[in-house]
Amino acid sequence: MKHKILLLLLSIVTGLSSCSLEEVNPSGFTIESVAASSVDGYRNLVNNCYFGMERQLYGYNQWMMLCEAGTDLWTYQKNGVSFAQFFKYGAGATMSLTTGSGIWNACYDGIGSCNTAIKYADIAPFTTPEKKNEMVAEAYFLRAMYYYNLVEQFGGVTLTTAPVATVNLHPERAVPLDVYKNVIIPDLEFAVKWLPVNNGTTKPSKKAALGFLARAYLQTVEYDETKSMAAKALETAKLLIDDCESGGSKYNTYLYPTFDDVFLEANNYSNRESLWSHRYVVGGVSNSAWNMNMNNELFYCVVTDFGAIQQLGADYTTWGRRSGGQFMPTAYLLNLFVQDNGTLDPRYHKSFQTSWTVNKPSYTWTDAALKIFDRSTAITTSTTLAQGSAAIDFVHPNDPDYATKVADKLSQPYLVVDYADVYDAAKKSVKMQYNRVNRPLDGGGTFTTNPFFSFYPSLLKHNSSNYYTNNASNNRYGNLNATFMMRMSEVYLIAAEADIYANGGGNAAQYINKIRTRAGAMLVPGAVTVQTVLDERARELCGEYVRFYDLKRTKKLNKTYLMNANPDVGQFFTDSQNEVRPIPTDFLNTLESGGSYYQNPNY
Repeated sequence: MKHKILLLLLSIVTGLSSCSLEEVNPSGFTIESVAASSVDGYRNLVNNCYFGMERQLYGYNQWMMLCEAGTDLWTYQKNGVSFAQFFKYGAGATMSLTTGSGIWNACYDGIGSCNTAIKYADIAPFTTPEKKNEMVAEAYFLRAMYYYNLVEQFGGVTLTTAPVATVNLHPERAVPLDVYKNVIIPDLEFAVKWLPVNNGTTKPSKKAALGFLARAYLQTVEYDETKSMAAKALETAKLLIDDCESGGSKYNTYLYPTFDDVFLEANNYSNRESLWSHRYVVGGVSNSAWNMNMNNELFYCVVTDFGAIQQLGADYTTWGRRSGGQFMPTAYLLNLFVQDNGTLDPRYHKSFQTSWTVNKPSYTWTDAALKIFDRSTAITTSTTLAQGSAAIDFVHPNDPDYATKVADKLSQPYLVVDYADVYDAAKKSVKMQYNRVNRPLDGGGTFTTNPFFSFYPSLLKHNSSNYYTNNASNNRYGNLNATFMMRMSEVYLIAAEADIYANGGGNAAQYINKIRTRAGAMLVPGAVTVQTVLDERARELCGEYVRFYDLKRTKKLNKTYLMNANPDVGQFFTDSQNEVRPIPTDFLNTLESGGSYYQNPNY
């Protein structure tokens, strides 16, 4: 049962809801009585802390957009301008001031629940202080997680660390570094000390706290020119690395021997490399009855733009068969997989789906399709494709058979999609127009909307064949797979970057090469720079909730960098504005004078 709560300032003024029992209710229960009644009663208070995360963060589609879109790695589907608030900073239009409302509210709702759980831990009837600390450590971890994401998305925020019952209509904002020093890092240090080594899925364990603590220490370099906490980031990362390389006996850490193993569906629920995972379950808290882990919907190209492919019925629940996601990889991202010897880093084909087969009973080319896809006279309206035969094959210039495949690409009965027809390598942008070779336009001329930009490498890290069927007739399927909030491989890359800041980078290459060796990629020779680490993070972690924060931390989230790496997005970036999101107006409107003093610069 939901009740309006007075847990903290921002919950009050935004009218958030939570599972608190603090206000008067017909049953007569209060938070204090629930916490004091039993350990299970107190457990319910801790469980409330997860609600904001499940509702709006990891596994929710807009959260992936806020963490990955608007960066050097992605543009929108077909390089369009839908979802422009997330992918293209409004695409020239005024930025919506409500884009982050759901995230803002969910995080402060979660913080309020954490503050409540922390306050009442002492009155719960635990048999030992150790058992109490083990459980309340979850609330400390989650509070740090919420503040970490608030600060990186919105900048300085109001700090509350205890439930409050009065309304302050003129709250002040703490600067980001103070939020790290006063809440995020101390909370994670408490969690490191008290969380158990094994805590199942969703509940954080000791290795999750250590991983997030290393992340937090490293992220402070964004705000501290002295980079004083970089050494702590390295030290914390090395605790996990040393454990991993000695068998994982202390923290239960693990690095799969091959990159292939990481995203096997068989390894999803109990992924040994994941430091923290969240899995939705049927009947659990969800965005709605069928929206569970929504990441599986986000990264598919629009394969149904070719008539040989459909998305009907079982296609929704078949691994690699969906169509029409939001994320399109940039030329910059795809070119990061090209190694010094001209070969492709093996992670390219292990991370991206680049070919699809016919899934209709059969397909016959139509006159319209022959024109749209510029077929030569070798393909006619009598040309057919059988179910299961090749339908789409995207080829990268560094694929070993690239030259052979593209030589007669327009004479094939299936689509050989040439990288050069989708991307302009020199401009690092998506080609929006196509110059027909074989089939001039009916009214004359050869330039038309690019028919090939619908088909591009589709990230498969979030693919699933594990679904809950809510309503098949309406294609309502809930993805039950877990999402990984942090993996052990990231810890090695944290160590590499921190080593550069703390020690000049003498050992950075060894950390990167551990990950590259596992991937079967060429080793990094010589000196390592922050850009080297940033590039490696893209290859290893693309699509894993980190890129927006990576660019912020390394001072790359600016117009100059984005224009060089991803001009399709960079052209819309405004310096001294888009580094953070606007504070939501539904919150500001509750403050004195409309809260104008609280808004981020230039919004």
